Amino acid sequence: MRRPNILLITSDQHRGDCFGFEGRAVRTPHLDALARDGTRFSAAICPSVVCQPARASILTGLLPLTHGVHDNGIDLDPAVGARGFAGQLAAVGYATALVGKAHFSTYHTFQPTGTPECVASSAAYGADWHGPYMGFGHVELMLVGHNWFPPEMPPRGQHYERWFHADGRGAEKMAAYRANQGDTQGAAQCWHSGLPVAWHNTTWTADRSIAWLKSRKPDEPFCLWTSFPDPHHPFDCPLPWSRLHDPAAVDLPPHRTRDLERRPWWHRAVLESEPVGPPDAVATRKAYSRIPPQSDAQLREIIANTYGMISLIDHQVGRLLIALEEAGLAENTIVIFTADHGEWLGDHGLLLKGPMPYEGLLRVGLIARGPGIPAGRVVADPVGTLDLAPSFLDWAGVAPAGPLHGASLLPLIRGEGGREVALSEWELLPARTGVPLSLRVARGKRWKLSLELRSGAGELYDLERDPQEMENRFGDPACAEAQATLEAAIHARPADAGPLRVPVGTA
Repeated sequence: MRRPNILLITSDQHRGDCFGFEGRAVRTPHLDALARDGTRFSAAICPSVVCQPARASILTGLLPLTHGVHDNGIDLDPAVGARGFAGQLAAVGYATALVGKAHFSTYHTFQPTGTPECVASSAAYGADWHGPYMGFGHVELMLVGHNWFPPEMPPRGQHYERWFHADGRGAEKMAAYRANQGDTQGAAQCWHSGLPVAWHNTTWTADRSIAWLKSRKPDEPFCLWTSFPDPHHPFDCPLPWSRLHDPAAVDLPPHRTRDLERRPWWHRAVLESEPVGPPDAVATRKAYSRIPPQSDAQLREIIANTYGMISLIDHQVGRLLIALEEAGLAENTIVIFTADHGEWLGDHGLLLKGPMPYEGLLRVGLIARGPGIPAGRVVADPVGTLDLAPSFLDWAGVAPAGPLHGASLLPLIRGEGGREVALSEWELLPARTGVPLSLRVARGKRWKLSLELRSGAGELYDLERDPQEMENRFGDPACAEAQATLEAAIHARPADAGPLRVPVGTA
């Protein structure tokens, strides 16, 4: 039996309900078709609600405290990364590649770290460098990918940045990018970018992925991770995609005010405490990672802009699927679409991400299509992107090289067995929010528990009766059994966590 090809497509900071098939007013025709043609997991969560830990968990199949990247600003050990799914597939003959945003290592570091993703070290990697990196035999990377931080001028930067500036017109492109081409009602970090779509990193990521698919040896199975950096903030969708969704027609969150008085202590603390660290790092965190409450008109602009970014990604997903068809690869390729984590997008008066793991942030879309995968199937069991690495190895017929926290999704796809709980964790140091937190989450079929281990405070929500997570039942005697079950799942985590690590930068 031929080993299947694997195409993993990810977006960044993309909520699990922001798809047409979820009922929201966002246009995702290609992803909707992918879901119809395959199986989707309606209760998939991320193993951490922040970028670097979540991405390292996708690669390794390990929870953050075990692979060591328990917060942004901490680099994945290359030896650990090389033992992830890409390295194990390469060892049995797969051509492996990653195109787009990697973020296994820190971009903005306090000192040069020597990694290819470190902005200060990137000049040491010449234009002919394409890996290997973290088990991938071929990489084409961008640094950061969120244009709040403009593409680095060569000799700094990686493949996207060199391409962006190659014609000498990088400054002209960035001026077009920064000039708001329409009224966005003063919404935070939100504008209609004038950067031509042909130069956008979403387009580049798809272009280079398709080029790699065409250049690979046709007799080798492949595993390609196509990693889009949007719809992450800033909310900077380029024209004309930024105008695809009318702000007046988007769906606002049902509950969009901050009610910190009814939430655990850390909700207020992380919003109001001063981050710890060098002054420039603290200033960037406060300007880039904290957004004050927005009016409904402003929130509509932000949501419409986010929808535009998602639709642009959807368009590129369509191009990738067409490329598979044209190359005769579709019938033997497993296609997965998911995200590293979600986004509050106005829920509870919040934007972006942080240690309040409401469903908009915790839950992600997860779609699988390919040989042996039923069409139109929806799996409601709690799973996670932590399960992708063991699933890829299972599809390839490869025994994992070591213990994994995730488990293969193939039995669920086949309708066998079930899952009761999925786990997520985040060990925050004071540099991020000003207060240290040990956050653990257990997401069951009906109930969700968030536990802050240092203080013992927590949240328990009945997602069936209270999908907006308004009534915290933590400590309620009527819910003692549900709470105890989820607490036991959190404490049953394998005792293989490593020591807390010191950040080398901000993110």
